[in-house]
Amino acid sequence: MSKDAIATMHAKDMRRENVRAKVGRTLYMVMVYAFLLVMAAIVLFPFYWMLISSVKTLEEYRMSVPTFWPRTIMLSNYVTAFTTANLGRLFLNTMYVGVVSTILSLVITVLTAFAFARLEFKGKELLFAALLATMMIPGELFTITNFSTVTTLGWRNTYTVLIVPFLVSVFYIYLLRQNFLQIPNELYLAAKVDGTSDLKYLWKVMIPLSLPTLISITILKMMGAWNSYIWPRLVANDDAHRMITNGLRNAFTETTGDVNYPVQMAAVALVSAPLFLVFVFLRKYIMSGVSRSGIKG
Repeated sequence: MSKDAIATMHAKDMRRENVRAKVGRTLYMVMVYAFLLVMAAIVLFPFYWMLISSVKTLEEYRMSVPTFWPRTIMLSNYVTAFTTANLGRLFLNTMYVGVVSTILSLVITVLTAFAFARLEFKGKELLFAALLATMMIPGELFTITNFSTVTTLGWRNTYTVLIVPFLVSVFYIYLLRQNFLQIPNELYLAAKVDGTSDLKYLWKVMIPLSLPTLISITILKMMGAWNSYIWPRLVANDDAHRMITNGLRNAFTETTGDVNYPVQMAAVALVSAPLFLVFVFLRKYIMSGVSRSGIKG
């Protein structure tokens, strides 16, 4: 065979290989996106069901064959949910506890993380290891002792009992400490030579450089306060201090024992909306703050 014929055959083989590779990549991407679409549908379906149920009538909700789109859209369910559950008061209680506990927790977390990252004192590594070890203990194990303690102190049915027991988070301290360790120690030594105090260095240098992580901690702390259920139900379930998750529990149960589920779904949608908006608009801060904190140990 001539060189031209061999070159032509080689070119055809290359084209076939390229076509096969392109078809393979296309099939792979189709399978990946199909899998992601199925998973997304599974995750989003409960939210879709919550939304359509919130605008149904009670009779339609109780039908033996469920409808996937409401026959009659009852937007009045949202007004009924807001007034029946006294959501205004519940929102205020939850916001107050969330904001105060977040601010105090940030102060404690920043000071503790700075001490473990920059200060030198005897037993620092051992103490930090002991703190990390407490993360392996389920939080539910502390419920009984914490309940006994706050009862002895007379804190039940107060805002104090909702704020103080959860001011310290070892996970947040670890997260911020790892971020502080990424800041060059030469900056700290230079600041000490210039006579800068530790608190001034912390405020002027370390906090601005660690702002993404601090924003992440703030968001996660607020979300934790918003979703808290078991502890508030145990220690502060009166009308004056009830949190929003507990307020939805029995607010829509009628005297006959029946539950107005469409109105309850409307209330759940109203309560879920702030968290949904936080995730949509601030998710990049959460991801960047966490990703910046796990490099150096």
